[in-house]
Amino acid sequence: MKTERNFKLHDGKMGAAITVRITPRTAKNEITEILNDGTVKIRLTAPPVEGKANQGLIEFLANVLEVKPAKIEIISGLTSRDKIVTVMDLSPEEVQTRILKHLA
Repeated sequence: MKTERNFKLHDGKMGAAITVRITPRTAKNEITEILNDGTVKIRLTAPPVEGKANQGLIEFLANVLEVKPAKIEIISGLTSRDKIVTVMDLSPEEVQTRILKHLA
């Protein structure tokens, strides 16, 4: 018996993908550095329970990137500190420019 598996398709031409490493439960939300491999290190005030850190990351990135939270999706690493995040309707260059403006 063959079972169908549900999955989402992402069109990479519609936006950008970034890798982030989060540190939850910090004093403030901030981008602290960009690692040699391009990973963006982010500190979040939200705790890593019940999806609060993931929601905090989406809201923080939406503010930094000046987009609606619905335009941001965590596509990998929901339970990990290391995540892959897509940002719809922004070019990789624009994402980079806006992130660098907020680097602590």
